[in-house]
Amino acid sequence: MTTYAPSQTPLDGGPLRGIRVLELGNFIAAPMAGRLLADFGAEVVKVERPRTGDELRRWRLHGGDTSLLWRVMGRNKKSVTLDLRTEQGQRIATELIRRSDVVLENFRPGTLEKWGIGPERMREVNPGVVLVRISGYGQSGPYRDNPGFGGVAEGIGGLRHLTGYPELPPTRVGVSLADSVAGLYAVVGALMGLVRRDRTSSGEVVDVALYEAIYSLTESLVPDYDAFGVLRGPSGTALPGIVPSNTYRTADGKFVVVSGNSDAIFRRLMVLVDRPDLAADPRLADNAGRSAHAAEIDEAIGRWTGGRGLDEALTGLSEADVPAGPIYTAEDIVKDPHYAARGMHERHPVRIEGTRETEVIFPGIVPKLADDPGRTRWLGPELGAHTHEVLEEIGVDAEARARLSEQGVI
Repeated sequence: MTTYAPSQTPLDGGPLRGIRVLELGNFIAAPMAGRLLADFGAEVVKVERPRTGDELRRWRLHGGDTSLLWRVMGRNKKSVTLDLRTEQGQRIATELIRRSDVVLENFRPGTLEKWGIGPERMREVNPGVVLVRISGYGQSGPYRDNPGFGGVAEGIGGLRHLTGYPELPPTRVGVSLADSVAGLYAVVGALMGLVRRDRTSSGEVVDVALYEAIYSLTESLVPDYDAFGVLRGPSGTALPGIVPSNTYRTADGKFVVVSGNSDAIFRRLMVLVDRPDLAADPRLADNAGRSAHAAEIDEAIGRWTGGRGLDEALTGLSEADVPAGPIYTAEDIVKDPHYAARGMHERHPVRIEGTRETEVIFPGIVPKLADDPGRTRWLGPELGAHTHEVLEEIGVDAEARARLSEQGVI
C-alpha cells in the first residue's frame, strides 16, 4: 500500500503552493473551484477534450475564437487535452491522480466509475487523495441520475420561487449562481479534506450538489414554513421581514439601495427623510414592528428619494451614516475608484482576433491575504497548451506523445 507524500514542485507563491489539483470538470462549477485554488498557488491541471476543449471556451463569445469567460475561469491553470473515454486516456488520468492532492469533477454520478477511475481506484493508487464531486443532485438519492444544471438547481433549491414580483414568472440573476456557490463549497470541502489528510494520512470524498448549494442560501425559508406555516413568495426589490431594506427610485430615474434595518440606523434614516414622527414611534422601535408597517416606511423613503437625484440622495444617506448604494452597470464598475484601489481592476493583454492583443480589465483575486496573497499568473490558456509538459513529467516520452496525438487521445 502506498502512502501519501506531499508534492515537491511548488509554484511561485501563494498559501496553496505545493498542492496539486487535477480538474476533470467542465462548464462552471468544478472550474470555479479549480480557479480559486489556482489563484492561491495550487498547481491545477485541467483536463479537456481533444480538439474541442471545455465548452466554456465558446460561451458568450463576442469575438475571436475564445471567450473572455474562459480566460477568467481558466486563469492560472494548465490545460491538458485527454480523451477520458479511451483506455490510454484513463491510464494517463490514473497517473495524474497518483500525483495529485485533490481531484475535482462535475460529471454525472457514475461517470468516473464507468471509466475505471472512480473513488475506489483513486484510493488504490493514492490513499491520500481528496476527491471533490459536484453534480446536480449529489451522489445518492432518487434524483442522483437526473441531469441537473444550475438553472434547474435554483428552481428545486427554493431560490427561484423567491425571485421577481408576485403574479409574474420567477426571475434569475444574470450569472451562474448555483454553479458558483457549489464551486465555493467545493473549495471548502477540498481544504477540509486536505486538513483531514494531514492529520490521518487518509483522503476524503466530498459530495457537493448544486441544489443543496442553493438550498443552503435560503436562510429560515423551510423552518418558518414547518413551524408557522409561512410560505414565502417573491417580494420584488424588498427583503422580506427585514425593514427597511429595499430599492427606491430617484428623481433622475435611477435607483438607490437603502438598508436601514437596524434600530439606530432606522431612527437616523427617518430623521433624514423628514419623518421624525416615525423615528420616535414606539411601534417601529424594533424590526418586528417595522415589518408590520413596511408599506408606510417604504412610502416615506420613496417620497424622499423621488424628490432628489441619485447623487444628492447618496450624499444625504452617507452623511446620515445610512448604508446605501447605487445599482452599478459594468461601465460603472470600470469607472469606480474603489474597485481600482482594491486591486479589483486587473489589466491583462489578451488575444481577441488572430494574433492581435488588447489590454482588457479582468476581476481581481478574492479574498485578500495580507502576507501570502494570491495572484493572476496567466489567463485561461490555449487548448492543450501544457499537454506535452505535464505528460513528460509523468514519464510519457515524445514518441509516445506523438502516437497518442495521432490517435486523438491527446
